[in-house]
Amino acid sequence: MKTIKQSDGKVILMAMVKAIQENKAYLGEVDGLIGDGDHGMNMNKGFSVFEERFGGEDFTLSDGLNSLAMILMNEIGGSMGPIYGTIFMEMADSAEEKDELTVADVRDMLQSGMDGLFDIVDARVGDKTLVDTLSPAVEALSAAAESGSEMDDAMQALKKAATSGRDSTKDLVAKYGRSSRLGERSKGVLDAGATSCCLLLCAIADAVISL
Repeated sequence: MKTIKQSDGKVILMAMVKAIQENKAYLGEVDGLIGDGDHGMNMNKGFSVFEERFGGEDFTLSDGLNSLAMILMNEIGGSMGPIYGTIFMEMADSAEEKDELTVADVRDMLQSGMDGLFDIVDARVGDKTLVDTLSPAVEALSAAAESGSEMDDAMQALKKAATSGRDSTKDLVAKYGRSSRLGERSKGVLDAGATSCCLLLCAIADAVISL
């Protein structure tokens, strides 16, 4: 059965970098509708710094996630740096001692990331945040692990769940962040964090499928 190797880290991390870089403007547009419009710029800054520092090196999946986490937590503005930094750091810790990751291990990584996030934010499913993307993705991988799905099938399920989760935020009222001040007027627009989270999860999935 196909697994993800720690040595596949560079392929996966650089796919994440590319996804953010290619969607910088789009993320800014989404965020600008009900936020301050800097989500794409800040995310692009962090991921591009990672590429500049580590793009020429080989690194494991855990080391890459941890290095990216440190950059996001310490070097970019806005609330999303600490949020994504925490998620990636917890994911790195979850996988650190495994040479190869099964579907269940990938689920555990994302679950650890979400648990770490819940330690620093109160947002939950339905609050129009990236949790609305991340939580169904974790659930999809749990179902895939329990049913014994192959890795590529699990990644397709992850993409579908993440996309549906992102799309669900369009009809939600924002409960956190700048957009929460708009109340009902925040409806009708995707959440920027949920959108970037979907981009990253789909990039991870596509990279794994390509291996």
